Amino acid sequence: MRVLVAGGAGFLGSNLVRALAEQGREVTIIDNLGTGRRRNLEDLLEHGAVMLVEADLAEPLPDAVARIRFDRVYHLASPASPVGYGRRPIATLLVNSVGTRNLLELAAACGARFLLASTSEAYGDPLVHPQPETYWGNVNPVGPRSCYDEGKRFAESLTVNYGWSRGVDVRIARIFNTYGPGSDVDDGRLVPNFCVQALRGERLTIYGDGSQTRSLCYVDDLIEGLQRLMECHEVRGEVVNLGSTEELRVGEIAERILHIVGRGLGVEYRPLPADDPVQRRPDIAKAERILGWAPGTGLDEGLGRTVDYFRRELAALQAGAVGTLDAV
Repeated sequence: MRVLVAGGAGFLGSNLVRALAEQGREVTIIDNLGTGRRRNLEDLLEHGAVMLVEADLAEPLPDAVARIRFDRVYHLASPASPVGYGRRPIATLLVNSVGTRNLLELAAACGARFLLASTSEAYGDPLVHPQPETYWGNVNPVGPRSCYDEGKRFAESLTVNYGWSRGVDVRIARIFNTYGPGSDVDDGRLVPNFCVQALRGERLTIYGDGSQTRSLCYVDDLIEGLQRLMECHEVRGEVVNLGSTEELRVGEIAERILHIVGRGLGVEYRPLPADDPVQRRPDIAKAERILGWAPGTGLDEGLGRTVDYFRRELAALQAGAVGTLDAV
């Protein structure tokens, strides 16, 4: 089976590529390395297990990709952290619009099955809790997060319309907060920030009073959910939430990470960013019913693995072996 993973050098993408390669799939990655890292894939590239095509999805697809007849197309190509899309707002909009169209055209030409990695940000700061797939969201279309939120919402619309009008076999994953190995030290999201700050002996930065909630899904569980969604015939044209239903206060997540690391200077409170969601928890009844999927990794176990990963990353960074997000 020939598989294309757009954004395959990023956090989720590289974990997906690794899982596909271990299953013996023939994997091609397209990534401009704007926020992805070649280092995430070095061992696979060295052994020829996967092929990386460095290109911008907002441009016409290079021949190295366009000439292959793929069976599956995973679209994970987009900056996904506030730091990433905050630095690249136009690129974020383009990869989710022009880039999505380019990949859908490829899927149509190949007869490939297509999966869009969308986001819980499609729900905005939700007025319904937990959030089911039927909820339309509460999103600011001109706010500081709009390049990502509205980019993904447009990508969803484009995807389902290619399904309706062009007959492409599409499905959409709305991905909730996911954490684990493969994240960048400078990622900027909740768990990476807390882990890195705790390991450096710094105060953990909490935006707001820490009472806002998040539901954290370990990356291995999320990747399994994506693959089940891709391979399930019954979800053609459907949107499916993937994430954890264990809802915790941000302050409690900080406390757990401090406990695992075993040191730290406590927390520091800063103003809540504009449009930051107060509550975030998916309704995953659809994924449980159709895919037979639910997360299985306990939070403390997953956080422990993640802390170990960032401990290694910081040691390598200190030794000068790893660049920051600005350098990749």
